[in-house]
Amino acid sequence: SFYVGDAAGRPNDHSDADIKFAQLSREKEESEIKIRNPVSMSKRSHHHLTELGCIACEDLTEFGAGKEGWLAPDAGTTVLCALDAHSLAIANRSVVLILGWSDSDEPRVKIRPELSPIEAERITAIEWLVFDDIKVIAIGTSRGFLLMYSLRGDLIHRQMVYHGQIIKLRVRGTKKDLMQDISSEDVCVVMPGVIARFDGSDIRSMLQRWFQETHSRFWDEKSNKDLEDDGNSDNRLPYQIWNVNKYGSCVDAAITGIMPPPLMELQSSQRYYCAVTIGDDAVISAFRLSEDRKRSLVGVILSKVMPVTFSTIASFSKMIWRSEPTPTSKPEEKLQSFARASSLTCLKDYPRKGEKLTLSPSGTLAAITDSLGRILLLDTQALVVVRIWKGYRDANCFFMEMLVNRDDKRASSSYHVPGKSDYCLCLAIHAPRKGIIEVWQMRTGPRVLAIQCAKGCRLLQPTYRFGSLSDSPYVPLEVFLLNGDSGQLSVLNRFLN
Repeated sequence: SFYVGDAAGRPNDHSDADIKFAQLSREKEESEIKIRNPVSMSKRSHHHLTELGCIACEDLTEFGAGKEGWLAPDAGTTVLCALDAHSLAIANRSVVLILGWSDSDEPRVKIRPELSPIEAERITAIEWLVFDDIKVIAIGTSRGFLLMYSLRGDLIHRQMVYHGQIIKLRVRGTKKDLMQDISSEDVCVVMPGVIARFDGSDIRSMLQRWFQETHSRFWDEKSNKDLEDDGNSDNRLPYQIWNVNKYGSCVDAAITGIMPPPLMELQSSQRYYCAVTIGDDAVISAFRLSEDRKRSLVGVILSKVMPVTFSTIASFSKMIWRSEPTPTSKPEEKLQSFARASSLTCLKDYPRKGEKLTLSPSGTLAAITDSLGRILLLDTQALVVVRIWKGYRDANCFFMEMLVNRDDKRASSSYHVPGKSDYCLCLAIHAPRKGIIEVWQMRTGPRVLAIQCAKGCRLLQPTYRFGSLSDSPYVPLEVFLLNGDSGQLSVLNRFLN
């Protein structure tokens, strides 16, 4: 309703025409405001968020969509998400859905891996593997299997890493530049007390061979040879595996990069990696990982004694049930022996427990959340905590790059394209209990951004792209916000006015 009155607040006896004229004048004024603020048109920008599209579809009902807060980390059913530049993969215990957000007519793909019903096998981790012209989805299971599928849903590779649940699949890499003498690209498989590393070049070669063989046949033909090769040990990808169970089973871990060999040790061609683990017994632990397979006593027991024990039990069972027909199942894959892992440091602070781990692009910083609602910023080279945030229970963190304290002359120039040196590393913190997203400048900078968000939101970040050349213009590290209740996908703006 539109109220018209005199200066004293008493209503006037205006005609309907006068009231209509006043309404039209106000609508014209509001339309002029919209024209003066073009941001409100086309793609909407609200509190430093730019909407990109919507993922809402009927296929999401299988994952719990439609219930309030179904995508929240503390929801009853755990939903896994993995983001790429133009695709989103969502998984529950038994199925993976691949969809896009820019085009509603884009076909969606459902992948249902062949899981063991006897051992209640389920999907526990997903991640994209993106190369120059190849993109596949990697799946980790509760039995320790690593699966790779094409975007059509074809099984490309199946390999057991180790007995146990795959907690996380991490894809990262560092390019060779002025700061890095050696380039390193890898896929890290995290399991309770175990870390495995696959080299990116080995995965690329395997995928290229598979796609070349696939394209040489009819596009919809699947040969019997491919079915026989699935899970064959002859096609196993080479990898290194380490036992990091010295301070208890870890809940998350990451290989931060290449580190120098220990002092007083002869130089060799083998590499040493630094790994950071977090868990219930030790909030933070660090290890030096060697490519040398000289195993410790624990490694011998886990890699030799345990398989022999299982083999003896199986042979004894066959003797008892020898009247039964011989099963036609494939033989169990031979597990790889552990390489050497040396402890560097450990932080125990009971009852504090580590919960989540996030690495910066270069791997020199790690953000660690704990059970006391604190976020620890760890320098992975000096192995020192350099910053602490308090009061962030159930938080989720991602590193991102923003244009902070820009030069006004450069900002006003339409010819200047921001480069890598123009961006500043920041940490985006999603505090679901507060309903807020904060962005803090690294390492000791202030809070530069605060965004209110709904309860059923989740922060996501596109996966690392293998072998990508130096882009021009430079593509910064971005963070996306997915609203599970509305299905809207937005990106945090990297420009601060």
